[in-house]
Amino acid sequence: MVTKVTIAKKLTVSSDKAWEAVSKIGRLDVWFPTIATCTVEGDGVGAHRYMTLHRGGEITDRIVDIDPTRRQLTYERVRSPFPVTSYKGTVEVFESFDSRAIVVWTVDFESHPEDSVTVAATLRSGIGAGVEGMERDLQSREG
Repeated sequence: MVTKVTIAKKLTVSSDKAWEAVSKIGRLDVWFPTIATCTVEGDGVGAHRYMTLHRGGEITDRIVDIDPTRRQLTYERVRSPFPVTSYKGTVEVFESFDSRAIVVWTVDFESHPEDSVTVAATLRSGIGAGVEGMERDLQSREG
């Protein structure tokens, strides 16, 4: 079963600052309360992001596209503790009328029907907390 989860949030930082942070691929261990470590191997498309979770488990993402014109980063989760058979995430940064960032994080995943509701709820909660963490991090580094 294919499921789509989308989280959208307007941040109190500029869209330029938000895109700069997203396009650098890392810092998920700072933004997401569930992620203990995040290291990046490589640069740009083809780079890998390796994460460990506080509760145990490992995640590996492969960056498949970075489009600075559209301010869009797409990654494929190649290792996941979630019961999914495919997982693609897209992070987009839009500019609101007041130049603030609107971050839209979308995940398309495939899983068994009995797992999809639980995985979707976990992603909504986790990504929501991660976007809030990104905003706090960017606010603290404004100057």
